[in-house]
Amino acid sequence: MASAVTSLATHTVTGTHSPTPTPGVRAAHQGGILEGANPSKYDSNNPIIIFIIQIRQPRVIAEIIGGILLGPSVLGRIHGFSNTIFPEESIPTLSLAANLGLVLFLFLVGLEVDLRILVSNWRVALSVGAAGMALPFGLGCAIAYGLYHQFRTDSGLVPISFGTYMLFVGVATAITAFPVLCRILTELKLLQDHVGVVVLSAGVGNDVVGWILLALCVALVNAGSGITALYVLLTCVAYILFLTYAIRPVFLWILKRNGSIQNGPSQGMVALTILMTLASAFFTGIIGVHPIFGAFMIGLICPHDGGFAIKLTEKIEDLVTVFFLPLYFALSGLHTNIGLLDSGITWAYVIGVIAVAFVGKFAGGTIAARLCKMVWRESFTVGVLMSCKGLVELIVLNIGLQAKILSQRTFTIFVVMALATTFATTPLTTALYPPWYRKKLAAWKRGELDWDGNLLDQDNQSSEADPTAYQKDEASDIRRLLVYLKLDSLPSLFTFLSLLSSDKPEHANRVHPRKAAGRQPEESTPLLQKKRLEVHGLRLLELTERLSSVMKDSEIEDVSTKDPVVNAFHSFGQLNNVAVSGDVEIVPEDSYAEILLRSASEQASDMVFLPWSESGKLSETSNTTTALEHSRQHMLENGAHSRFVATFLKAAPCHTAVFVNNGFGGAPANREHGSLTRSKSRISLRSNHGLPSAPLVEHSHHIFFPFFGGADDRTALRFVLRLARNTNVTATIIFMEVEQASTSVGAELAPTQSKGSRKDEVKVTASASQETFFEQEKGFFVSMKDSLPHELASRVLFETVISSQPLNDTVNRAKSEVGLSAKNSGDLVVLGRGRDSRVSFRTELHHLLATVGLTNSVGSEVSQSLGDVAQAVLATEIKASLLVIQAKGEAPTT
Repeated sequence: MASAVTSLATHTVTGTHSPTPTPGVRAAHQGGILEGANPSKYDSNNPIIIFIIQIRQPRVIAEIIGGILLGPSVLGRIHGFSNTIFPEESIPTLSLAANLGLVLFLFLVGLEVDLRILVSNWRVALSVGAAGMALPFGLGCAIAYGLYHQFRTDSGLVPISFGTYMLFVGVATAITAFPVLCRILTELKLLQDHVGVVVLSAGVGNDVVGWILLALCVALVNAGSGITALYVLLTCVAYILFLTYAIRPVFLWILKRNGSIQNGPSQGMVALTILMTLASAFFTGIIGVHPIFGAFMIGLICPHDGGFAIKLTEKIEDLVTVFFLPLYFALSGLHTNIGLLDSGITWAYVIGVIAVAFVGKFAGGTIAARLCKMVWRESFTVGVLMSCKGLVELIVLNIGLQAKILSQRTFTIFVVMALATTFATTPLTTALYPPWYRKKLAAWKRGELDWDGNLLDQDNQSSEADPTAYQKDEASDIRRLLVYLKLDSLPSLFTFLSLLSSDKPEHANRVHPRKAAGRQPEESTPLLQKKRLEVHGLRLLELTERLSSVMKDSEIEDVSTKDPVVNAFHSFGQLNNVAVSGDVEIVPEDSYAEILLRSASEQASDMVFLPWSESGKLSETSNTTTALEHSRQHMLENGAHSRFVATFLKAAPCHTAVFVNNGFGGAPANREHGSLTRSKSRISLRSNHGLPSAPLVEHSHHIFFPFFGGADDRTALRFVLRLARNTNVTATIIFMEVEQASTSVGAELAPTQSKGSRKDEVKVTASASQETFFEQEKGFFVSMKDSLPHELASRVLFETVISSQPLNDTVNRAKSEVGLSAKNSGDLVVLGRGRDSRVSFRTELHHLLATVGLTNSVGSEVSQSLGDVAQAVLATEIKASLLVIQAKGEAPTT
């Protein structure tokens, strides 16, 4: 535990330097990607490329800029462009489609707002949200005085009072873009962090209050007199109460009766919800409030129980975000003209509006968070995140432009402000609250570290290494196991865990409660209590740009509770006496390895179990074509999953087992499909359609393990003996002793390469250290054989084989050991990853691949991830599953 805490507390920045020219090359290559350069790799000599592709901005930034480019600021300056692409006759139709999309988008925004978060964190939401709105609102009202008197003579404005103008500018300055904020928190993995919870709770309240103030402002503009504005406001309040206490209960009753909450919305319920949204937008429009307010309210009253809001969002979000919203951004861009910012006083107000909007939100959020006893860096981060504007700001500004509160010049000023504040949110948050600081802060709050990063609990410090630990059974007992849950690997995973778990407890014969009266309870001998295996399952789902994906991440507890894979995992644990727990994480695919590494450290896992992807993808999307084309070459060309496994293994904090399934548990991974037959209806049907699978005759497994030496092989040997404790398991363990003389296609001792020498010029030598290595490994093998428990002696066989071609002999011996019984539960080949092996198999491997009709390039990534021996086993299609084990710690230098 101490080592895990130390790794969390230590912040190490590793710089990746650009390749320097070798003595034989006068200058670095300039061919770029044509010479294999990676543009996503940082180069200090050319940092602009990495800056462009890794500024990590939300999508709304690109959408706003794209709209501006289409307008008079850039492309509109081309003669005839606007009249050709956006003629005046098309603007009403474009405006109709854009506003319809806006109504539906605000409905989605209301769906995304989960009021349960506001209720459960109301104290911090009230303080941070109130301060985060009051201060920028006051500063906005102050700068509104100058804006009102400086630009009130611009064309396109209607006479309005300063009070109404001040209210609108205050709202535009104080509002926070809740949808964009959710995306930023999700991308930075802050939704489950304390900072994320605070910002999300305050953002919900800020969003609701902001829309109410905006509705009030629009009502004041549209009303002819003060009494009319009061009537509009009272009607709006009555409508909110009507929706909450009359419409919502009836809507929930219909959804429950229809089964839409449990099973997702039906087509009829989707239609009903859309009709309610449009009707509500129509009503708020005709009473003098903008139609988007009515759509937003319908989204708020929709239930989040059973994932209804998420499933409803999945059904309509693509049409809104792909078709309607781009039209809205284009329409906004047509109203934005950067060329109107043509004077010094105008740019002074641009800078002033940006400063007021950012400083007000930053200071208000920071002070309120600090008063809530958050540390300073957390408080600064809250302030930065609350300053995010994005699409919501653009919607507010367009409403002001349509109501003729803002001129085109002031509209452009506020658009620039929205871009600047949103653009600054992600980089400032990353700088103030980086991942290493979050880990250190979490350890400090748990009392494991002092503020300087020093460990406080010295009792858990690991003692000096025992000189006899080399031969101790340090990995025989796996207490804590972390497994990567994938839908296609559940059957084999359950079989594997059943071998590791303890025997099921014996239960006494049950007696009916009425018949048990007066009977003496039977005395039973208590079973010897053993430390049970604790298994934590982690299911990873891909985080996409979809709104529903972000909503799933924000409601991750409900998603974890209802996830079918996690629930099946819990049921397996209850039925097999295994202590299990399960979580779901929704992250980008390129963060899968990072999340698994973090979970392994947090869980203090003894081993991580990684199933190999049978589809060749990290995602779990079903692909029938891929399944039908499953082949040996497809398995070896599994690039995406190979890179994921290699990334994890490079930094694994504990033992790791990578499992490649091939019928383990009795279900073949690549099951043959039945032949097509023609029926009387002239439709081709499969002949074995609907036939039940036969039950297993025996539940036995046979394990074959070739031992080559090294830390990985020693850990694998101990693990094989751990599996052999199960009475259904037999094992053959062979020590492959390599002869010194090698043939042309035989084994080579791993070369010792001097600095500056080329790989093809290295001579193979058997140094004294290598001879010591082999003697030491042989001694370990003999000691494990001699210390074999008596109850395993009849099921485990130790052998020593002297070979000049160990790879070929390993493959041939495996074929003679496993896959012989078609009635058992599947056999297993166990291998060490061989990071510190003194034997090189490259020559043998190339010859073996050529023999089976594969080129040397096929499976190269698999070889880098799992080792040469694993690649040979997969290439020769041995009828057994494969388990590759890597020992914890870095690979020893050879």
